[in-house]
Amino acid sequence: QVQLAESGGGLVQPGGSLRLSCAASGFTFGDYGMFWYRQRPGQERERVGFITPDGDRITYLSSVQGRFTISRENRNNMLYLQMNDLRPNDTAVYFCHFRVSDGRTYWGQGTQVAVSP
Repeated sequence: QVQLAESGGGLVQPGGSLRLSCAASGFTFGDYGMFWYRQRPGQERERVGFITPDGDRITYLSSVQGRFTISRENRNNMLYLQMNDLRPNDTAVYFCHFRVSDGRTYWGQGTQVAVSP
């Protein structure tokens, strides 16, 4: 069965860094583009970024461009989100996600990131 498990969240001061991980299982990870999403308090879930199956193309939400980096290790079925220069507005639950061509979508349980002095 498909599983996505995020980890690495926590409390960090403004300007700090965190690295989120997403462990994937139950599917051929290297066949799928992967997303990071976040849901800030009281707001809709928003896409943070996307990485193609082989990692050759990555796109980012404009507000995180230059601060966040998405990467993946297909041999280990791992997806990462390196977050630098964190701001209070980055406080959110962060999710990894992918979708298949028949419309099915898969989400992890999320990991909480809190940015506060």
